[in-house]
Amino acid sequence: MRRLCTFYLDELLFGIDVDAVQEVLRYQAMTPVPLAPAVITGLINLRGQIVTALDLRRRLELPERPHDLLPTNVVLRSSTVGASLLVDAIGEVVDVEDESFEAPPETVQGMARELILGAYKLPDRLLLLLDLKKTLEIGTEVQA
Repeated sequence: MRRLCTFYLDELLFGIDVDAVQEVLRYQAMTPVPLAPAVITGLINLRGQIVTALDLRRRLELPERPHDLLPTNVVLRSSTVGASLLVDAIGEVVDVEDESFEAPPETVQGMARELILGAYKLPDRLLLLLDLKKTLEIGTEVQA
């Protein structure tokens, strides 16, 4: 049995271990970071802690978020570097059975294929399990 915090990106359902989540916050104003990789949207001051905000849509090479949709911050628990994942909407905490875990679907392509560990079949949809460690490993691609 595994407990996952779920969230939505472009109508897809993703999950990460609930123990990796510190808190969930509505959109926060961000300070841009010059010359940062495109997936780094900016920095958030969270009660004195500087948190780097990563746009998961960009990280997974999904279409850009509509301008009228403000992202939600999923702040990750960390002893060293603060990080927040920008998602479209937060879902529920779900318990999934290990037996329902499968390899990523063949339809998942590109960077998303590298960052998804696999999928859980839920009664009404597929839950994609994100590899948090790989997701947070940002390359040196610079923003245009």
